[in-house]
Amino acid sequence: MTNLSQSFTLQELVFSQTAARDGIDNTPSPAHVRAMRDLCTKILQPLRDSVGMPLVVSSGYRCPRLNRAIGGSVTSQHMEGRAADVVCFGIDTKQLFKRVLELKLPFDQLIYEGGRQSIWVHVSFDPKRHRRTIMTATFPEAGGVVYKKITRRAALKL
Repeated sequence: MTNLSQSFTLQELVFSQTAARDGIDNTPSPAHVRAMRDLCTKILQPLRDSVGMPLVVSSGYRCPRLNRAIGGSVTSQHMEGRAADVVCFGIDTKQLFKRVLELKLPFDQLIYEGGRQSIWVHVSFDPKRHRRTIMTATFPEAGGVVYKKITRRAALKL
């Protein structure tokens, strides 16, 4: 088992039920592993340490084939190993989202994503971009996703 940080393993960042079910090889390159290590050490581990409870990665690295299979964006940072969708079963997802802001973690994108069936926090780290983009995402019944940029102040009021 390869550790990416104290609490996160490579295996949990690359596991995908869709990949397992559809026989998709989701093996990352060494560059992707380095990007995941950065994501874990700069964002996920400090967040986990702050909440004092495990974070569950529902989606981490996605190879292009897997990303297409799940309908991901063609520019998804998941394909670079720079993004993860996470939840924490011991803290409200909105609180987890806000905690990233309160900790002033060096995220590139932070998105509170909520659908009818699940809610999660998408967070990415990219040492070359630092956009500090904060958004909400909703999933209309007609399909697709609607992103809305919000300010830090508005995010903290969610």
